Amino acid sequence: MQLLTFDLEEDDYSLVGIHSTEEDYRLAYLLNKHLKTKLTRYKHNLDFKNSDAEFPLFEFKDKSHFINYYLINNKHKSFVENQNNPGLFGGKQSTISYLIPEKKKIDFFLKIEGCYNLNHIDFLIKKLNTINQIITSFSIAQTTLKSKDHLIF
Repeated sequence: MQLLTFDLEEDDYSLVGIHSTEEDYRLAYLLNKHLKTKLTRYKHNLDFKNSDAEFPLFEFKDKSHFINYYLINNKHKSFVENQNNPGLFGGKQSTISYLIPEKKKIDFFLKIEGCYNLNHIDFLIKKLNTINQIITSFSIAQTTLKSKDHLIF
């Protein structure tokens, strides 16, 4: 009898990092316009048990090509009341949490599930880099991520 193995370490998605100063809803609109996708805001934010940070999530499920696209904000800004300094510079203090802390310079991630064609990913990156509001975009190897578990949802 032949023994079948299942490798849980291999990820079945591609990841694109995007640098942009746009808000997440505006970037989703631009991707829809230029990539002919239909990204919509997911009803729940991506959050974790040990953190107060919530990351907005946009999704598009292309049923004709069996590909799922997810746009995820990498940064969450929260404001905390500063009790230690009630003077001139007291008040609220902002803190930034990151979905993937080792990639702090990346503003957004585009997770693409079900696409095994590297030419399609290269085509997407070229299209993304033609959008004026995107500074740059590039492919990210999952093996370089320490906290890639945060991208499982």
